[in-house]
Amino acid sequence: MAKTVDLQNRIRSGAKVKATVDLPGVPMGTKGKVALSNGVTWLRYWVRFDNGELLSHVNHDDIVIARAWDQYFVEKQRAAEAAEAAAAGVTTDSGGGGASAGADNAFGVPQYLLDRTKAALEKAGVSR
Repeated sequence: MAKTVDLQNRIRSGAKVKATVDLPGVPMGTKGKVALSNGVTWLRYWVRFDNGELLSHVNHDDIVIARAWDQYFVEKQRAAEAAEAAAAGVTTDSGGGGASAGADNAFGVPQYLLDRTKAALEKAGVSR
């Protein structure tokens, strides 16, 4: 079994990557090498692509490590299917949280949590 790569982790300088979208002067799938990795909350990179382009401020979601190219598309397909299922009102949660499949209110908070909070507030003598 092939080793999977965590696609959310920072890509290190020197890593071989591929473009996952069309970038200015760089078509999707073009190979490149990360020249510089920077950012704290917004991960962005300087990437030197094989076609001679050097792009700065390339978003983390716009490149993927070359060895994880196939994995990227599998995870992208799974995310699309999960979003489609969520839009249809079906959950893919196999865990047993006891929550209902649909949202009990506009904020998506299950009713049992609202009841638990209300009881705790009443017990503490807090009124709203």
